[in-house]
Amino acid sequence: MGIVKISDQMHENLRVAGNALSRSINAQAEHWMRVGMLTEMYPELNHREICQLLIRAELAGGLDIVGAANAQLGKPGVSEVGKH
Repeated sequence: MGIVKISDQMHENLRVAGNALSRSINAQAEHWMRVGMLTEMYPELNHREICQLLIRAELAGGLDIVGAANAQLGKPGVSEVGKH
C-alpha cells in the first residue's frame, strides 16, 4: 500500500463519485485505476466489457496484471483472466 498524491479537484471528484456509488474515496480511486489500466491493455473493449472482465477477474481470485498481460500475449500456463 502506498500514498498517491492527487489534486484537490480529483479528490473532490472521487468523493462525489464514491458517495453516489456507495464506495469509499479509496475504493472509487482503485476502481478508476483498474478501469483505466484495463482500457490501456484492451483498447478494443468498451466499458461494459471492461466491467465484465473485472467481474471475471474477481471470480478468479482478483485482478493480476502480470497474469492478464501474459494471457493477452497467449503465453501458456497463465490464468484465463483477461481473455475475451
